[in-house]
Amino acid sequence: MKRAFWIALGLLMILVSWYLAADRRTPFTSNARVKAVITPITPQVSGTVLEINAENGEIVEAGAVLARIDSRQFEIQKHSAEADLELATQDVGAGSADVSSAQARVTRAETDLETESLQAARVFDLEKKGLIAVAKADESRRLLADAEATLEQARADLESAKQALGSSGQDNPRIQAALAKLADAELKLSWTVLKAPARGVLSDLDLAVGNYARSGQSLMTFVDSTNVWIEAYMTENNLGNIKIGDPVDVVLDMHPGKIWKGQVASLSIASSDGTSSKPGEPTAIPRVSGWLRDPQRFALRIVLPDYTEGDETDDVRFNVNGQADVIVYTRDRGFLNAIGRVYIKIVALFSYAY
Repeated sequence: MKRAFWIALGLLMILVSWYLAADRRTPFTSNARVKAVITPITPQVSGTVLEINAENGEIVEAGAVLARIDSRQFEIQKHSAEADLELATQDVGAGSADVSSAQARVTRAETDLETESLQAARVFDLEKKGLIAVAKADESRRLLADAEATLEQARADLESAKQALGSSGQDNPRIQAALAKLADAELKLSWTVLKAPARGVLSDLDLAVGNYARSGQSLMTFVDSTNVWIEAYMTENNLGNIKIGDPVDVVLDMHPGKIWKGQVASLSIASSDGTSSKPGEPTAIPRVSGWLRDPQRFALRIVLPDYTEGDETDDVRFNVNGQADVIVYTRDRGFLNAIGRVYIKIVALFSYAY
């Protein structure tokens, strides 16, 4: 009896020692989930749904058209913007002609002034010599003043035409405004076609042709099958020796009996304590009751290098938030690693039952 007691005690001590060592060297957790990039497919314009090209659970390729929204109102806006651009171009063309005409009048006025100046100079010279009547000289002065006034008016008209025209060509403000309106119309028109952002799977598709889609309200959920990982929630005691790149064995409840090879991709440096404090308020203190505290857990991201994107004929499917068991091998520790591999195989077999 005493011998059995000591044997049991020895086995218990070995088990406790293994547990304490393994908790740091080959940490294990059954608190792990399958994660993926999830994108809500949300229209940016409102309208009636005219076409749906996908079903729940269907695997779609990047750029595949998922649904179409009635685009007629946006096509009308585009045609209106194109007409406005044409009118602006014509207006700028007419304005350019006005500038050219005003410039020609300035040139003509400058020539006339130069001619009148030369003639007036001869008349004034003859006036000094007393060879012509004073009335003739006064007439030359009047004509010279008229030529100067005509030139000033022509220059003012030219400046006014330039200001009315603004910048030339594509830099003209009216053309720029028309181009911006057209670009906005074309953008809204493109938003009537909802496309898959990557290769992935559709979920939560509760939509029928004829439904009214509202801008900003999700129509379906897209799960990116090219970016899948395991998120394992480890206690603080588990994290001491874990490093990025450490090998990992993963068991998925969806695939009982199978062990997936992975590696640590990143470690979370923060975790919520379930409390929050607003600025100006006292610090919120987590409540602790009893002798033992609840362990704080931190997220560990694990990637599966051997995982390739599945298709309809592939039996490998990862359901987002599906449960998993994870063991991390922090170093090349032959004995502890060997026990860990045996343990994860047992877990994989038991996953058939629970």
